[in-house]
Amino acid sequence: MNASAAKVIDQYGVVGHPIAHSWSPFIHGRFAYETGQSLNYRLYDFTPEEFHARVREFFKQGGRGLNITVPHKIAAMDLAHDLTARAGQAGAVNTLAIRDDDTLLGDNTDGAGLVRDLCHNQSIILTHRRVLIIGAGGAARGVLAPLLALSPTEIVIANRTSERAETLAKTFEKLGTTRGVGFSDIPGGVFDLIINATSASLSGDTPDVPTTVVGPETVCYDMAYGKTDTSFVRWALKHGCTRALQGWGMLVEQAAESFRIWRGIRPETATVLAALKDRTVLPQYNSAFKNLTAS
Repeated sequence: MNASAAKVIDQYGVVGHPIAHSWSPFIHGRFAYETGQSLNYRLYDFTPEEFHARVREFFKQGGRGLNITVPHKIAAMDLAHDLTARAGQAGAVNTLAIRDDDTLLGDNTDGAGLVRDLCHNQSIILTHRRVLIIGAGGAARGVLAPLLALSPTEIVIANRTSERAETLAKTFEKLGTTRGVGFSDIPGGVFDLIINATSASLSGDTPDVPTTVVGPETVCYDMAYGKTDTSFVRWALKHGCTRALQGWGMLVEQAAESFRIWRGIRPETATVLAALKDRTVLPQYNSAFKNLTAS
């Protein structure tokens, strides 16, 4: 076949700094395989200083879409010509998609991914439940609107710096009952759901919150994930919660939503989640899908 006639494979990827730990190429490789889509998905380690220029170059060279992760989610807003409503509410972008007119759409699928994992995969009911979110950064902001849409009794946002939590709570107060506090001022009583939206687990630490927030019916959810239990999961189990979950499901579900935005089809997630939970099989999967996940 003439080289000029060869089919061009659509290019996607995830941008972060650092990024080598990401499972996104594996996940999107599986999605592509199972939906019959032809694409490449790679890791891109861009520093904050080079982020804007290199993302623009990616799309200039024909790239079709990018996932955006720490520390670039806020900076990515500047690159988008238009934002979806949920990206505007989140104040951050985790998905960029090129449109037919070569403009970029910025979206945020984090909240949708978390809610789908909690409600669909884990069968957790949040209506009329007390929710505690630990952390008041971009991760927390990105999931507040979808969580409030489920009508919890209240969402308490706790942060080391109380002012930041108070500001975030006020931003979303029209969507439901929110309260921002410092760690030492978390209101009494146990919570039905506790979400760790800090990066503490990445360094093996746990947020300095009182253990009295955990009860025997409390579900604890760490947005972070790892090959073994995260430090937050270990902390939660130690203090008697009913279930402690890592963020694998959120990772897969937000990826599926990004894939839908790019390709117009939402992949099933059960097989990918099963593979990630049985992480002993990941090496053979990575080998089988190396053409889709090469970086």
